[in-house]
Amino acid sequence: MKIVIGSTNPAKVAAVKQGFHFQPSQFISLDIPSGVSEQPFSDDETIKGAINRAKGALQKGQGDIGIGLEGGVQESDHGLLLCNWGALVSIDNEPIIAGGARFLLPEAIAGRLRAGEELGPVMEDYAKKKNVRKNEGAVGIFTNGLINRAEMFAHIMNLLIGQYYYRNAAEN
Repeated sequence: MKIVIGSTNPAKVAAVKQGFHFQPSQFISLDIPSGVSEQPFSDDETIKGAINRAKGALQKGQGDIGIGLEGGVQESDHGLLLCNWGALVSIDNEPIIAGGARFLLPEAIAGRLRAGEELGPVMEDYAKKKNVRKNEGAVGIFTNGLINRAEMFAHIMNLLIGQYYYRNAAEN
């Protein structure tokens, strides 16, 4: 099975490979644009970015499955929540989508995002670290390392893959 990942981000690639660990697969990671804002600011925009990456990956990579993973934020009555969404696209099927855990961002971060900054650079400045988005992510910083970005996306991958196999079994 050829799995095409719509990102070259190491945390996202690791999550996809972990999700398909039981299935002999060839993995290709491509830099596919999300087609949404650099900082998606709603569930709908984040989902759209994941679907766009999955569809673009499938088309450009000529694989069996395209995967798109996208991080964003969602405003709530309690403050700004970090959100993560994924999409799995296979030939001639509607996209499968799934979302991950959420948590409230500190106001010091939320305020900068509301002012137009992107989470990745804000987190690098806040944590005084480089490449936070390619490593532990904001979730790793704010959970003191108990959950990292790859693990959060791996949960989404399990939801996507499970739905994919369920759908295929139901069709047969």
